[in-house]
Amino acid sequence: MIAKLSGRVDSVGLDYAIIDVGGVGYLVYCSSRTLGALSVGMAVSLMIETHVREDHIHLYGFGDATERDWFRLLTTVQGVGAKVGLGILSVLEPGEILRAIASGDKTAIGRANGVGPKLANRILTELKDKAGNMALGAMTAAPAGDGPAARPVAAGGVREEISDAVSALVNLGYSPSDALGVVSRAAGDLGDEAPVEALIRAGLAALAPSDAASNR
Repeated sequence: MIAKLSGRVDSVGLDYAIIDVGGVGYLVYCSSRTLGALSVGMAVSLMIETHVREDHIHLYGFGDATERDWFRLLTTVQGVGAKVGLGILSVLEPGEILRAIASGDKTAIGRANGVGPKLANRILTELKDKAGNMALGAMTAAPAGDGPAARPVAAGGVREEISDAVSALVNLGYSPSDALGVVSRAAGDLGDEAPVEALIRAGLAALAPSDAASNR
């Protein structure tokens, strides 16, 4: 099972790249976002997801572990195969997918080729809780190397302040999906520079009415 390839880019196609590793060329299918960061001759390290079927072995490559993890999660949804999964990752960054799921944004998910309204709704429904849990993960980093620049990101591709705010609300007893939803909306209203404390306050303010209603 191939989990990572490090070599040089031999060629780049519409939906694939050929990576030369010690004279052996591996055909790797990638999102357009990952392909856009590659150029012929450059050294690169790609995270690999290997799919073995009766009639083929396909390699899917990702610039970092976050993109790979989203591919794995997306393809757990019925109707989302590898091609559709890469299509979603081609039009939305991991953090954008997380926010789309948190806010129930079918239009954003539906921008990907092969995703109609019914499939978009299934993705939002099935991944809502999983996306909330993903936002609680530990900090990860893209692999070091000569390929696309590595930078720390919160699990799921969401920025660290949002992840920390979600974690704080979950520790107060709210569900991961509810916490992610209100914090994502607060981040959109307050802007990218909003500190953790402001996101927590806004999240609590949004959740308080529902708490009051449930206690009546």
